[in-house]
Amino acid sequence: MTRPEATTRRRSQAAGKLRIARLPYTRQEATQILAVAPGAANLRAFDFKANLATALGGELHKYRYVHFATHGYIDNEKPALSAIVLSLVNERGEPQDGFLKTQEIYNLHLPAELVVLSACQTGLGKEIKGEGLVGLTRGFMYAGASRIIVSMWNVRDKGTADLMSRLYRGMIKEGLRPTAALRAAQIELWKQKQWQSPYYWAAFVQQGEWR
Repeated sequence: MTRPEATTRRRSQAAGKLRIARLPYTRQEATQILAVAPGAANLRAFDFKANLATALGGELHKYRYVHFATHGYIDNEKPALSAIVLSLVNERGEPQDGFLKTQEIYNLHLPAELVVLSACQTGLGKEIKGEGLVGLTRGFMYAGASRIIVSMWNVRDKGTADLMSRLYRGMIKEGLRPTAALRAAQIELWKQKQWQSPYYWAAFVQQGEWR
């Protein structure tokens, strides 16, 4: 799911007003991923279709890989309100709720082999005594995902798009397991002068099953 709305994939709050920056490379990212996946087996959720109704409608449980390319919002005080940002307006330009919150993710049925949260800081959360880290990762694990790839800091839009296209090429075309495919994609970016700094590719980690 991708909303083509900037340089980093982070929702920001300025002067008490919500500001969602555009992410021009999310469409490229999704298109490149879909290009290496079997066409008939795909669910394409771009633009207005990347909404809460699609996320909560029960279709996502059919898919082996579920990919969100968008903004992430982390609420360190109330982790249940941390969210993936989907379309905030409908086809008529009317505002709508577009935040897929952790408390809603818990109620999903999502037995995916891999969920990828291609957004900023999606691996963060709040440390709660006796429970550990509470945030988006735990929500998707509770929903049934075997593995989840998340980011530990703000990520760049273009670099992330390049990384993700390589990740899926490794898994789908080369038959690599997600962990190996992620490592291979990160090494590929590291070898490019433009993305050589670990800042651009090391934010993403896999959590969950490692086999």
